[in-house]
Amino acid sequence: MKLLASCFLLCLALPVAAAELTVDLGHGVRSYRTAQLLARAEVRTIDIPADVAFQRPMRYRAIPLRALLDHIAPTDHLQFVARDGFVAEIPAAVLLNRRHGEPWLAIEEPARPWPALPHNHGTAGPFYVVWTQPQATQVSPEQWPYQLVSIRKLGSLAARFPALLPAASVPADSAIRRGFVVFTQTCLACHTLNRQGNATLGPDLNVPHNPTEYLRADLLRAYIRNPQLLRYWPAAKMPGFDARALSDPDLDALVAYLQHMAGRKTPGTHTP
Repeated sequence: MKLLASCFLLCLALPVAAAELTVDLGHGVRSYRTAQLLARAEVRTIDIPADVAFQRPMRYRAIPLRALLDHIAPTDHLQFVARDGFVAEIPAAVLLNRRHGEPWLAIEEPARPWPALPHNHGTAGPFYVVWTQPQATQVSPEQWPYQLVSIRKLGSLAARFPALLPAASVPADSAIRRGFVVFTQTCLACHTLNRQGNATLGPDLNVPHNPTEYLRADLLRAYIRNPQLLRYWPAAKMPGFDARALSDPDLDALVAYLQHMAGRKTPGTHTP
């Protein structure tokens, strides 16, 4: 027992190993190691007053994310892939909007490892996208991907995953269409729907059953706000989305989208 305890303490004392981030923007894959990024002239020390992952103020050595995203256009779409299967889909227009929030790539220094995440969720390293002034652009908590391993430029969600789309007959100003946008910003990072999407962290939300098929709307809303209120599970990874992260109108729109998609299971996806 003493030997195990000594090994555990030794592991805690060891520095974080250098890591590698791959970036593919369509003109060749580039790899960046920790030391390379920390040596760049653009690196700054930044303070994040309300960090999404750590749920407290944090200070980082970080580089403006735009410094790594050369030659992308506002019409492009980027995918951020984490080591644990989390996949953030972020339109380039959000990242390039210089009038509002600023995205940064926080870099975990081997000699100064970040603390453990709350609720036994491990570490946020080696790389973590954080935002200064995120409220200016209404950045979703799901657009703060940590444990980041790669960034890729891909086609639009509509082109890659047509089975996510509402019916063509749904009006443009419908709550269902707003709910689709909320789904892509809030849910698609962890879940698929109709087996479409790249995330592997959570279950599919339409196959074989949509949550609106087995949960009343009020219980589904309560679950999204705080999963532990409906099913107590300390080890669960799904976060709650309070009104700051997901407004009541957006929550209603998300439920409307899910109800709509329950009737749009694609052929061959009714059963596993």
